[in-house]
Amino acid sequence: MKILPFLLVLLLVAFHGAEGGSLARPRTPPMMCGHWRSFCHKGECPHGNNYLGRCRPGYRCCRW
Repeated sequence: MKILPFLLVLLLVAFHGAEGGSLARPRTPPMMCGHWRSFCHKGECPHGNNYLGRCRPGYRCCRW
């Protein structure tokens, strides 16, 4: 019977971190380039698409 409160506290602590995601990095919404008919692409723009600028580090703004 003495172990039951310990297990309850252990479960509460384990699920507290999983529910709120307090230690996880917050997700960022996909960034739009701000140009008409454009998209963000990781790395180089695909062949046939023009480079317009940077969306965020590691991502480039490309035009269709």
